[in-house]
Amino acid sequence: MDYYRLPFCAPPDGPKRDNENLGEFLAGDRIESSPYRLQMKVDMYCEQVCVANMGRDEGRGASPNKVVRAIHEGYHNNWIVDNLPAASKSEDAKKITTRYYMGFPIGFVGRDKKSYVHNHVNLEIMYHAVETETDKYRVVRFTVEPFSIQHEFEEDQDDDDSTENQKEGEIKRFKVAEITNPIRSCDPKHLGSVHTSWDYVTGDGHVPQPASGKVLFTYDVIWIENPDVHWASRWDVYLSMDSAIPAKIHWLSILNSLMIVAVLSTMIACILVRSLRRDIHRYNRLGQDEESMAEDREEFGWKLVHADVFRAPNTSPMMLAVFCGTGAQLLCMTFLTIIFSAIGFLSPSSRGSLLMAQLLFYVLMGSVAGYTTARFYKSFKGKAWQKATALTAIFFPGICFSLFIVLDIVAAAHQSTDAVPFGTLVVLLVLWFGISTPLVFFGAYFGYKQDGFEFPTSCSSIPRQIPDQPWYMGLPFTMVVGGILPFGACFVEMYFILASMWMDQYYYVFGFLLLVFLILILTAAEITVLFNYFQLCGENYHWWWRSFATSGSTALWVFLYSFAYFKQLEANTLPTYLLYFGYMSLISLGLFIMLGCIGVSSCLWFNKLIFGSIKVD
Repeated sequence: MDYYRLPFCAPPDGPKRDNENLGEFLAGDRIESSPYRLQMKVDMYCEQVCVANMGRDEGRGASPNKVVRAIHEGYHNNWIVDNLPAASKSEDAKKITTRYYMGFPIGFVGRDKKSYVHNHVNLEIMYHAVETETDKYRVVRFTVEPFSIQHEFEEDQDDDDSTENQKEGEIKRFKVAEITNPIRSCDPKHLGSVHTSWDYVTGDGHVPQPASGKVLFTYDVIWIENPDVHWASRWDVYLSMDSAIPAKIHWLSILNSLMIVAVLSTMIACILVRSLRRDIHRYNRLGQDEESMAEDREEFGWKLVHADVFRAPNTSPMMLAVFCGTGAQLLCMTFLTIIFSAIGFLSPSSRGSLLMAQLLFYVLMGSVAGYTTARFYKSFKGKAWQKATALTAIFFPGICFSLFIVLDIVAAAHQSTDAVPFGTLVVLLVLWFGISTPLVFFGAYFGYKQDGFEFPTSCSSIPRQIPDQPWYMGLPFTMVVGGILPFGACFVEMYFILASMWMDQYYYVFGFLLLVFLILILTAAEITVLFNYFQLCGENYHWWWRSFATSGSTALWVFLYSFAYFKQLEANTLPTYLLYFGYMSLISLGLFIMLGCIGVSSCLWFNKLIFGSIKVD
């Protein structure tokens, strides 16, 4: 929600917006100027900003005003000073808690079920002096401690405009003529003796300000010198996620994932390597009689499908090639984004850079998509190569853009900052059709110039009949089991990623993420190869789409997990449901295609390896 959609104090000349990049627009960030004025190293107490009419009172049978609705829906203010987000400080009789994400709440709901607005803030700003220059200082920390205080004031009698007729949402600047029942933070007798800006909390007469009627907004500013926090490390406290979540949680997640990989690798080593060596030795023996050879072939069925295993998929080989090309594009985009983030090029201090890097990497990897699609489609002996290339350039981006337009209309209808301006949509279309699509055709040109994949065995003219398969080799079972193990290797890290997306937390442990991502790829490839071997042993040679679905089914578990995570958001409006599940379905679709490509590629490599090791008459 735009900050000034609520009746908050605005600058006298109106708010001014900063110039924002493409990533900020897509993320819904709108940075605007505020009426709060700070002077370097100058402490201020109970500075008055303005008086605003919050709207009708609660409890009169009327519908709640905008501020009351925002408080009940859990909205937070997000302020920045010198590009540092505001940390939120809360204090009680036992401890002081500081949170470095999600800003600070607009207000709270009291025990009497009424809403109260935070109309006073203590701004604590830490700084240190620049060693190389005189009278130069740098801001290294920004903390906001919000309070709700019912100021009692008299309006400026010299102002021609009376606030008696002030409407809801209108802002009126004023000066305080007299304060009755003085609050310590605004009592001139105490201003000189207040050393910490929250002293007034312990004073008498602390009455919270209801989120209705005319409200006086005030603020304190406290400057604290802190030479221990260096300029280069001022973002470290934000990037450490939350102090309640230590780094060992990530290490435990990685150890758990490595154990899954170790178990799968051991199974493959025992079942595949040893069994395959025995199988290949039996099939390659010379001098055995025909009867024993027939018995071997009946006992070990995977070799019996050598004339059909590399047959093109019987269902839409073009779409499989398109999906593999799109999956390769998404895989390269994800890998490059994580690598550049782990190195440190994509920092949260550069707002929108991560999202913009993802978009640009995806666009530039269009050549990879075109090349991969061309190689697969040519191996399937496809002829409509122009149609396949066009589908690669349009299919997945078209789904993304169409869903994005629908969600953008929903956001615009509710005046959300998530709504992307028309100019940004034009930029996206230029990136899509002006850069990505030509690169897809460029990569496809070189892909079709090369030969298709070389298979160790040739296909027969008549397909072999597939015997009845047991229930546990059916597609539903293989998708459930084939998806749960890779998901178990990454679901802990998935929690932190979703928190950064939907809870406004900062995610910057990309070193951990790189390890988890590699483990995810390895786990998905191993479990798919394992099921592929069992399938071939059952003389079922329809492995192309099966391997794609088995590996990609991890995305289904991610989508199901999004339902469990959604409970933490406490959403109660239809647009929130649409935006959340719309984007999560889009993310799950991309993950399905990417992991599906990994499954097909790993099974193709495995099948070429084992069938190239046997002698076929």
